[in-house]
Amino acid sequence: MDLCNRNDIQDLLSRHGFRFAKSLGQNFLIDDSVPLRIAEACGADESTGVLEIGPGIGPLTRQLAQRAGKVVSVELDRRLYPVLAETMAGFDNFTLVEGDIMKCDLPALIAEHFGGLRPILCANLPYNITTPLLTRCVESELFDSLTVLIQKEVAQRICAAPGTADYGAFSLLMQYYTEPELLFTVPNTCFLPAPKVTSAVIHCPVRKEPPVQVKSTASLWRAVRAGFAQRRKTLVNSLQSGYQLPKDVLAQAIEACGLPATIRGERLSLADYAKLADLLDEALGK
Repeated sequence: MDLCNRNDIQDLLSRHGFRFAKSLGQNFLIDDSVPLRIAEACGADESTGVLEIGPGIGPLTRQLAQRAGKVVSVELDRRLYPVLAETMAGFDNFTLVEGDIMKCDLPALIAEHFGGLRPILCANLPYNITTPLLTRCVESELFDSLTVLIQKEVAQRICAAPGTADYGAFSLLMQYYTEPELLFTVPNTCFLPAPKVTSAVIHCPVRKEPPVQVKSTASLWRAVRAGFAQRRKTLVNSLQSGYQLPKDVLAQAIEACGLPATIRGERLSLADYAKLADLLDEALGK
């Protein structure tokens, strides 16, 4: 059975009485080159334990299982459980976890299934959980890398440089924990049903060490959130949303970073925000 062939997919789903649920963001791949390229890009091998989210009917799952020591796929839609039992039959290194990944205990899941294996994340992610799931995964510091098929606009945001329209707090978060690279785009014609947007595959190796040093990561993210709170305003005005400090004190901290007091938050690099966070902590007496 070709899990990327439109006729085979429709026959499979018809046998199991399955209908697509728009609320679950279900878009199944119908171009077999895409799951092949994703599996190759993630670097899975016999030493690897792969966590997959939303396997659907299993085209990427099969590619991963042919390479990895173990594949654990978390699926929310119970209607797909018997489908996956059929499509993944014969793969002894595959385990289906039934449930919602956003409610799963990630450390416990990794410990239970990937003992002795190098954990990575590889998935065709449902668009509606992309940002919160990636945030949770990088902050957990459980994975060696993340390779995901996501909405192109989100992939561009993750890779964005300072001063660009796509650059934001999420860009800084992902670039602090990983070294993201947008590998290739995937047109909507590669999916059934076709989404309204273009997708992209992004590979994010997790950094061994943070790219910047800060006294407190909590303070760093406080400064970042405040810096992007009001994008159309200057950084001084935007920072007032997160700090109970006079404008002149905020301006002095910005200038001490070697930046003009009139700069906007979207112009600062991760290193700039790290220095600013430490200076603002000093101004707060921390």
